[in-house]
Amino acid sequence: MENKGVKKDVVLISDMKSKVSDILTSISWRDLARTYFGKSSSWFYHKMDGINGVGAPGGFTKEEAKQLKNALLDLSGRIRRVAEGISQE
Repeated sequence: MENKGVKKDVVLISDMKSKVSDILTSISWRDLARTYFGKSSSWFYHKMDGINGVGAPGGFTKEEAKQLKNALLDLSGRIRRVAEGISQE
């Protein structure tokens, strides 16, 4: 018999902040949280810090980590397009 109300163990990535440390102060994480996740900056910062909303252990699910990866790739493409559009005349 299957317990429909019981969640399976979810693997959380709790060290995301260290993974993005090279760009940590170069990005508006608040804007990224709203634009790419539709969430508040506090939600996102808790995820980055590896905690949930009440201070217990937490982090990014595999799906959220993939979403973050895609957001950073999209942002990097946007930055590249802007940089390439700057005239050196």
